[in-house]
Amino acid sequence: MSLIDTRRAQMFPVLDAAQMETAGRFASGPPRTFEPGEVLYDVGQRAVPAWLLVAGSIEVLRRDGLGHQQEIVVETVGQFTGEVSQLAGRGTLAAARAGPQGCTALPFDAAHLRALLIGAAELGETIMRALILRRAGLLEEGGVGSILVGAPGQPDLVRLQGFLSRNSYPHTVLDAVNDGEGHALVERLGVLPQELPLMVCPNGTVLRRPSDAQAALCLGMTPQLDENRIYDVAAVGAGPAGLATAVYAASEGLSVLVLDQRAMGGQAGASARIENYLGFPTGISGLALAARASIQAQKFGAEIAVPLEVARLHCEASAPGHPLRLELTDGSAVRARSVVIASGARYRRPDIPNIETFDDAGVSYWASAVEAKLCEGEEVALVGGGNSAGQAIVFLSPKVRQLHLVVRRSGLEETMSRYLIDRVAALPNVKLHAETEVAALEGDRVKGLTAATFRNRRTGALTTAPLRRLFLFIGAEPNARWLQGCVETDDKGFVLTGAAARRGAPEGRPLLPLETARPGVFAIGDVRAGSTKRVAAAVGEGAAVVAQIHAFLAHALDPDRSGDTA
Repeated sequence: MSLIDTRRAQMFPVLDAAQMETAGRFASGPPRTFEPGEVLYDVGQRAVPAWLLVAGSIEVLRRDGLGHQQEIVVETVGQFTGEVSQLAGRGTLAAARAGPQGCTALPFDAAHLRALLIGAAELGETIMRALILRRAGLLEEGGVGSILVGAPGQPDLVRLQGFLSRNSYPHTVLDAVNDGEGHALVERLGVLPQELPLMVCPNGTVLRRPSDAQAALCLGMTPQLDENRIYDVAAVGAGPAGLATAVYAASEGLSVLVLDQRAMGGQAGASARIENYLGFPTGISGLALAARASIQAQKFGAEIAVPLEVARLHCEASAPGHPLRLELTDGSAVRARSVVIASGARYRRPDIPNIETFDDAGVSYWASAVEAKLCEGEEVALVGGGNSAGQAIVFLSPKVRQLHLVVRRSGLEETMSRYLIDRVAALPNVKLHAETEVAALEGDRVKGLTAATFRNRRTGALTTAPLRRLFLFIGAEPNARWLQGCVETDDKGFVLTGAAARRGAPEGRPLLPLETARPGVFAIGDVRAGSTKRVAAAVGEGAAVVAQIHAFLAHALDPDRSGDTA
């Protein structure tokens, strides 16, 4: 049974008279009356309020890019419209129109909706749960969101599927050749093979082989940033560290902007199940953890800008407390009094001939539901012996015919948690290749990966296996190239902080533990030299850095203060 069947009362709660009176104190304007059939808001429209119904009814509809429309629910007095898009003024995923007798409703724009969630805790919990469940229902049900049309396994199609999935945006995939509707659309538009995949946005706009940024713009995901605004905190990276910074800083009244070039959750967001994170005894997927943290941050007023990539941090000398400038790859810029480097690390690309040919065409650096579906029933290989690799193995094993686990060490004991080692050992279709590396890949960009050759590092023996997908979970390289020498790093490129950051350190006060040598610039999580590469550690540093930002800002505004390190 679907969410709407099992949790309808929580998805569409009815507020009683007292709750409606409480909510009304937070409305962003007076009640408005709509004529029968009048549209309150349409799919993809930005900055639309949530509406609390005080008379009549509202029909809530879902619609996909091809114009297929279906009623989700008819709301009556005491119910409210909206889903999590309303928290940040992003493009809405549903449409709403007045019922046959019209309606009267109270508006709640994003700021007033957030004020309600925080100011009326019990009622806010009811509303927040409903908003989250409605987004989950849209993701589950289908028949809403974008339509992707292309060839299964096509690299750009896989990329777009991953981008939309990791940002919790619903979509449907049509085969451009074998699906009647998909094939008819391609023929009707005269689309050339090199222009695939198509993306048909919910508003009907057709994009040909779009970039992630183009897709986000069409969906109303990309925020409209004000270059004249100065934020208290700009966090670069929306992984656990950056999202934790956003939650704690925004909840304490600081203005916060979080930037990420791809998706919420960072590397952890691609984990199928995290089982050693405190408070989740049955585990939680990285995507679910990231989605919850993102919504929590937006509840407190943090802005999350995805996908927006930072090109560089301008580190010209400026007086303490003067804004720092972040230049984005689209040519725009944002300013903030403090910057938190939370851009994390990425899995290293091994030295295998022509490996770049197979990016998104057989080689993956994470194991999501998209990749799992592509290799269902196939023979695959995974390189890596850490916990992330173990989680991916456990996720993939039930879906594939054979999984070759390739590690350079003699075993897993030095790099993987015991519970994962035991679980991997119990999987009948996982074959461990110890003291082994991948020597060569076969296939091409069109056909994808077809085989891989393994080399035993001790004996030199070569083994070739037919493969459709190779998953890489090896090593870690810091995502710090955008810093371009602004801060001090170790010999591997990880950012130095606190006592380890000596060159160019500010005078007049000691460096704060998570502060770089550049005043007001902090580093947390996997990108920081010496950090513990665990989700809990990243979240802890994201919380800890907020106290240090307060201390920095206090000193910047009043240099005569003692420079307490909080």
